[in-house]
Amino acid sequence: MDLTLLASLAVIHTIALISPGPDFAIIVKMATQQSRQTALACAVGISLAILIHTLLSLLGISLMIKQSPVAYTLVQFIGVSYLAWMGFHALKSACIHFLNNTPINQTTTTNDVATKTELHNQNMSHFAGFKIGLLTNLLNPKALIFFITLFTVLITPEVDAYTKAAAASILFSLSILWFSLLALVLSKPKIQQQLLKATNIIDALVGIIFLSVSITIFVGLIKSLI
Repeated sequence: MDLTLLASLAVIHTIALISPGPDFAIIVKMATQQSRQTALACAVGISLAILIHTLLSLLGISLMIKQSPVAYTLVQFIGVSYLAWMGFHALKSACIHFLNNTPINQTTTTNDVATKTELHNQNMSHFAGFKIGLLTNLLNPKALIFFITLFTVLITPEVDAYTKAAAASILFSLSILWFSLLALVLSKPKIQQQLLKATNIIDALVGIIFLSVSITIFVGLIKSLI
């Protein structure tokens, strides 16, 4: 087992995990606006998607998709559409809250905030949170490229099966630890109540991140087709 290779993978993946992006944005949104269980389900969904990307890359399936112009273009269009749809609805939610909700000011009591938090927590099932987390990462074309590049460079044909299995386990473990930690910390009642005041801002930022990623991928896709 190549411990140096595994350590390199762990460091690179950790840096990717803590970098702002759709996965980070959706966990923040879930943890601050939904129940802790729903946020944790979202974390599991993201981590499972990362495991799927890892296995597809290790098996060479992701590389086959990238080398097929039709398949890769289709994957990118599906991913861009999903990210744009998520971004649009996040911005729409921000606008609705801004126009219709009364801002929480300094005279708002703790009970009022708790009631608002409880109303938010009733909006989404655990499975819905899991599905959103899964699709957010799984349909992100940038995630596909990241894992193809990572494993093409580091996982050569000479790497043994034990190292590959350990790599998949490490990446999954790091993912679920990081996103679960975010979900647990941000869904603490006191933190959630404070961040609930910034619901409009959080939704707007999430929408901007999702739309920015989708537009960037879409522009690149159009350039490659011209």
